[in-house]
Amino acid sequence: MNTYKLLTPGPLTTTAAVKKEMLEDRCTWDDDYKNVTQTIRKQLVYLAQADESDYTAVLMQGSGSFVVEAVLTTAIAENDKVLILTNGAYGERIAEMAQTLQLQHVVYSVPYNEQPSHVEVRALLQNDSAITHVAIVHCETTTGMLNPIAEIAKVVKEFDKTYIVDAMSSFGGVPMDVPNLQIDYLISSANKCIQGVPGFGFVIAKIGALEKCKGQAKSVALDLHSQWEVMKVDGKWRFTSPTHVVAAFAKALEGLIEEGGIRTRYSRYAKNNAIVRSRLAAVGFDAYISEAQQSPIITTFLFPHDGFSFEHFYNEMKNGGFVIYPGKLTDFDTFRIGNIGDVYEEDMNSLCEIIENYMAVNTK
Repeated sequence: MNTYKLLTPGPLTTTAAVKKEMLEDRCTWDDDYKNVTQTIRKQLVYLAQADESDYTAVLMQGSGSFVVEAVLTTAIAENDKVLILTNGAYGERIAEMAQTLQLQHVVYSVPYNEQPSHVEVRALLQNDSAITHVAIVHCETTTGMLNPIAEIAKVVKEFDKTYIVDAMSSFGGVPMDVPNLQIDYLISSANKCIQGVPGFGFVIAKIGALEKCKGQAKSVALDLHSQWEVMKVDGKWRFTSPTHVVAAFAKALEGLIEEGGIRTRYSRYAKNNAIVRSRLAAVGFDAYISEAQQSPIITTFLFPHDGFSFEHFYNEMKNGGFVIYPGKLTDFDTFRIGNIGDVYEEDMNSLCEIIENYMAVNTK
């Protein structure tokens, strides 16, 4: 059994209570299990600061990317057109999905170390009346960039467009008033800031928007509307659900509440991030993006010098009890350190001490 902690953006280090919850087998048809699903759905709407009369939560089997594709194939009709904002690999994945699904779309792309501009979004919407939807990644974990979804929201709704936000790596760890942001579809996953394990994702959707999507999906398994129609009755999933993962997620939600909720968790993640940025800067590791643009979720660091071996560095960190993430940039050599999961200030200080000792030995 491993003893290291995952400093990654998910899967991540989970609590003993979450792990223990997966030791019991459950039946998908049993009322107790279906009630767990319904409780989760209610709690997600509550965490979004929304009301069940306006918003609903739909759980969907698969990784986060499955759920993003479920929203795209369900919400965007043949005559619709989606504007996709990208500044990283996950925005680009949305564009790839739109291409594969043969959805009408246009991409507004900026460099990975920049944020999309609401001014440019306004210009694009003014010049292309065919656009009906706008999609953006909130926390782009390619870099750790936190994108300005509130500023973008104002423009999107000024033009009365449908707003899709991939909040995969931020929901549950960054406070969000979803109704105030006027988000129509917010997408996230079980194994991110709520600190469950991989196996399903979820959509917090405006009911009015979802109701219009009946029959639009180009997929059977990824039809979000059909999943919602079945699930809202009594908590039954259309197809076999990941029962162990669902139970673990319910326990993780309890843990979030016990910790003090999203704002308290955000403060812990932000402190983790501040420790890593500060202490690594002192030994030669520059962060790829500025502190002002930095999310508390994950931090991207440039290699400190020519000849730096990430493989050797990675193995030394793992031997010290921590697993970090390789970089995802093409133009720069980088690696990433996640700040989320069941990790705390003492863990981040321990990691930094290992890195400081490593640099003292390997930069002479």
